[in-house]
Amino acid sequence: MVSMRRFMLTLCLLLLTFNATASEDEEERARSIIDEMEQLYRGDSSDATITMQVETPQYQRTLKMTGQSMGKELAFFRILSPKKDRGVATLKRDQEMWNYFPKINKVIKVPPSMMMGSWMGSDFTNDDLVKETQLIDVYHLSMTEDDVKYYVTLTPKEQTVTVWGKIDYVISKEPLLPVSQAFFDEDGEKIRELTFMEPKEYDGKLMPSILEMTPLNKEGHKTRIVYDAITFNVPGITEQTFSMRNLKSRF
Repeated sequence: MVSMRRFMLTLCLLLLTFNATASEDEEERARSIIDEMEQLYRGDSSDATITMQVETPQYQRTLKMTGQSMGKELAFFRILSPKKDRGVATLKRDQEMWNYFPKINKVIKVPPSMMMGSWMGSDFTNDDLVKETQLIDVYHLSMTEDDVKYYVTLTPKEQTVTVWGKIDYVISKEPLLPVSQAFFDEDGEKIRELTFMEPKEYDGKLMPSILEMTPLNKEGHKTRIVYDAITFNVPGITEQTFSMRNLKSRF
């Protein structure tokens, strides 16, 4: 009887160990896949020309801008047109973010309370810019798959500050490209969806050329980000590109 109990206890421990190892392997595989997705738009550094189209039931608005990045931590955007917005710029350094408004010659730091606010009047938030390349750092990952796609569910770690209860990430296998992200609140209701469309080759990389954000709680609203051009590993992009001095520079 004692031997049987010992056998059952050993079997349970082995099963628990196997399940834990399988779960860790699954999360590590999902982490590797998403890290590759995040690298699509980044490289060691990147320089992009972007068109952002904002649609609401009342109006449509188009902005042209440039965007530079270096690694996960640094990003810089400057609006080129329309004329009334020309020169407005955004600087992201790690988890901090600043906006520069040339008409009043003032830099305004985005406080934590405003991180879920609209970025440049779009359906993307300030938080999207700060967290866009850090999903694998601040979420737990689980994954399933079929013949053509990976389905990754991201749930926030205990210390992660976020309004999302989970994010569902769909990735195609061939080619390995993002398809969509769905964002759910803490009650499990889907609040918005990000769709990746029209893959094109930029500087030797195949990547979606259009990102479309649709808030499901705002009928008739959506924002499209179109990559007109993008180059990677640009020698002219340095730490100085992401300085306060550059943020306030006029052009």
